Amino acid sequence: MTAPHRRGPGLTLGLYRAASTAGGTVLRRYLDRRVRIGKEDPERVGERFGIASRARARGPLVWLHAASVGESISFLPLVETIAERWPRLNQLVTTGTVSSARLMADRLPAGAVHQFAPVDRPGWVRTFLDHWRPDVAIRIESELWPATIDAMDARSIPALLINGRMSRRSFRNWRRLPGLARRLLRTFALCLAQTEDDAERFRRLGARDVRCLGNLKLAAPELPFDAAALDLLAEKCAGRPVWMGASTHEGEEARLAAAHAAIRTRLPEALLILVPRHPDRGPEIASTLRESGHAVALRSADEAPDADIYVADGLGELGMFYRLAGVGFVGGSLVPHGGQNLLEPARLDCAILHGPHMANFEEIADEMVRAGGSVLVETDEALINAVASLLTDGSARSRSCDAAAAVARGKARILDAVADEIAPYLDKAARSADA
Repeated sequence: MTAPHRRGPGLTLGLYRAASTAGGTVLRRYLDRRVRIGKEDPERVGERFGIASRARARGPLVWLHAASVGESISFLPLVETIAERWPRLNQLVTTGTVSSARLMADRLPAGAVHQFAPVDRPGWVRTFLDHWRPDVAIRIESELWPATIDAMDARSIPALLINGRMSRRSFRNWRRLPGLARRLLRTFALCLAQTEDDAERFRRLGARDVRCLGNLKLAAPELPFDAAALDLLAEKCAGRPVWMGASTHEGEEARLAAAHAAIRTRLPEALLILVPRHPDRGPEIASTLRESGHAVALRSADEAPDADIYVADGLGELGMFYRLAGVGFVGGSLVPHGGQNLLEPARLDCAILHGPHMANFEEIADEMVRAGGSVLVETDEALINAVASLLTDGSARSRSCDAAAAVARGKARILDAVADEIAPYLDKAARSADA
């Protein structure tokens, strides 16, 4: 568990450090522009320069970092586990997006605080670390920012990479910078990969202690929901066959809407709920679909779901809509995005469909299809027929939901396995409170 040996920076890392240091003015202008377009919180933009907006609590602190909403959701159960098993540890959670910050504000357990991650510039990272002084740093998936990792190494902060993901494309890119890749990955005392393929890529790039425990996203508990809001929506949708497009991306909403128009020739009262992956796209989606002739209601405009299509552009409401819908199409899979987590609807009695582009969840998608827990739809006609069948055949829907739930139950062990692997590092940090 000793910290990695400190090495001199390679030429590539040195150039990166020099460029990011010299580029301070450009980075500030970039952040100013993001503030203007709503992608940064103007009241907290100082955090992106490493300037804390919260005091550091006394005692040992573990720092967990993830990029955005999806990664944040995947590690929230780990944050809760740490709070339960290591109550003497303070927890600092950093992310990089406004939407993830809102989610953290609602769902972080007591004693955990959120900050925006500093932009990867040496001076800003130093300011951040000077204030927070983490005893352990845990990074999620593939957040390999050179200046940040180099600064952690310089301070001998034990660093862990969990739920590590290394796509084929990222692997090819890092192979072009072998010295930098090895330098960064050797900083991590432990690398827990999502899949064996990810693990092998990390090993080939130079990571040291690499193990595969599975994907934390597959071990997440049921998505939360507002019971009163669900009851109200269920009342307004009573008697209507309901299906949904969950976490949809650009290019998918129009195809789902066209499929819905065909479904309504068989089921005239059917309702399609669209929950875009990025809620700020909601008004644009609604406008585009209306221009195409669809009757659309928009949740952010307080419109009732009494149209043909309901665009649900709220934040953190996916759990409610999975519970409301009888059938859920999981987005990011009709377009080459890589799909989303099929186990979220699997835990909520929602029959699952998805498209062919499931690279981010390839193993679980294959397992789910083999078990009969999801339906792969590769054409619009297949989508129409599958939705109509599941909405009208209660027995088929129940069989599919039961099969999906069984797959989901088998993934619950992953969280405990991850917690056990990182336990030596957190135990050591917690003991420092007695020193």
